[in-house]
Amino acid sequence: MKQTGIKWLWLSLATIIIDLWTKYIVVQRFELYESVNVLPIFNLTYVRNYGAAFSFLADHGGWQKYFFLGLAIVISLGLIVMLWRNQAVKKLENSAYALIIGGAIGNAIDRAYNGYVVDFFDFYWDIYHYPVFNVADIAIVVSAGLLILEAFLDKKKKSD
Repeated sequence: MKQTGIKWLWLSLATIIIDLWTKYIVVQRFELYESVNVLPIFNLTYVRNYGAAFSFLADHGGWQKYFFLGLAIVISLGLIVMLWRNQAVKKLENSAYALIIGGAIGNAIDRAYNGYVVDFFDFYWDIYHYPVFNVADIAIVVSAGLLILEAFLDKKKKSD
C-alpha cells in the first residue's frame, strides 16, 4: 500500500502548537499595543486583528469572524483531501499543504476563542511599518514559497 501525504499532518500540528504557544506568551506578557524593540527594524508588538491579512474586512461588524472561520475550515478540509491523494514522497507540496492547514487552523482557533487574531511580529523601516503578523501567517507565506519552488522544479523536471 502506497503512503499518502496525510502523514505530513504532523507539520500542521506542530505549526498550530507553536503558533498558539507564541500567541499565549504575548498575551500573558504584553499589554495591548505594548511594543518592545528587538532590532533596529523589528519590534514585538501586541495587536489584535479582527479581519484577515492586512486587517482586510476588520471593521465590518463581526460577520467576518464567521466567514474567516468557515473559510479556514473549508480550505483545511480541501487540503487534507489533497494530502490524502498525494504520494508521501512529494515533500515540498505536502509540507506546503500542511503548513497552510496549520496556519489556517492556528488563526481560526484564535479567532473562534478570542474573536480576533493575535499578531506581534512588527517589521519596519523608518516610519513605514509592514502589517504586524504571527507564526501562522509565516507558515502560510512559507507554504506559498514552497509551492512556487515546487512549480519551478516540476517544470524543470519536465523539460529535462
